[in-house]
Formats: sequence, C-alpha cells, structure tokens
Amino acid sequence: MSYEMRYDDGRVTYPYGPHPVGRLTYDKSGRMSAQLMNPQRPGTTYVADGGGIRDASEGDLRKVVSGFVAYCGTFDVDETKHQVIHHVKIAMHPAWAGGDQHRAYELDGNRLTLSVMLPGRHSKLVWEREPD
Repeated sequence: MSYEMRYDDGRVTYPYGPHPVGRLTYDKSGRMSAQLMNPQRPGTTYVADGGGIRDASEGDLRKVVSGFVAYCGTFDVDETKHQVIHHVKIAMHPAWAGGDQHRAYELDGNRLTLSVMLPGRHSKLVWEREPD
C-alpha cells in the first residue's frame, strides 16, 4: 500500500514511489519472502531476450536495482515487543544475507504496518492482506 521514509529534519520521501507494488508472504512453516518495487522506475535500454541483464550497462543496472528490493528466509515473532524478525537467507542487498531484519509491527484488520527506526530516519511500510 505504501512505503515512506521520515527523516529527523522533517523530510518525507517515498523510496518506491507514491504507489509501490509488492508482495510480503509468511507461511505456517516459518518461511517469509518480500519483494517491493516502484512501478514507475525508469526503463532500461538492454534487450531482455538478447544477452539479458548480463549485457546491461552500469547505468541500466542502476535503474534495474534502484527501484526494487527482494529477500527471503525465515521469521520469528516476538509478541511482547510487537516485533517480527526476518532471518534473511537470500537478499538483493548482499549485506542483508545471513543477517536479521527487525521490524516493529502493528495489525489493524487486513493491514500490517512494519516499521524500523534507523539513524536519522524512520521507515514505515503498510501492507494489505489479499483475500484467500
């Protein structure tokens, strides 16, 4: 539904645009995956059916990754702290692989809000559950 970054200086940004698209999945076995994309991210000039992304220029690669994030692994919920911990196994950001991502959570009907305090900023993602 939304992803906003609020900075201590009062600025608010939308890293994946005003209407991001994505999927956050948790399953009963304790696995999770997350993908988030700016549907308005700039296009590229490489040909997908030719050499593909391996032949993309550095500029095109920057366009590809700057509007997309994805990772997966397992998760735990700490209900006393209202926190979900994503134990990242695979990640687009290499520094995340093998580590944990802690998110405060709030549930309101079919909406899940995940947030994290970072130095100088606070990020908030709002997800809406799809019907079964």
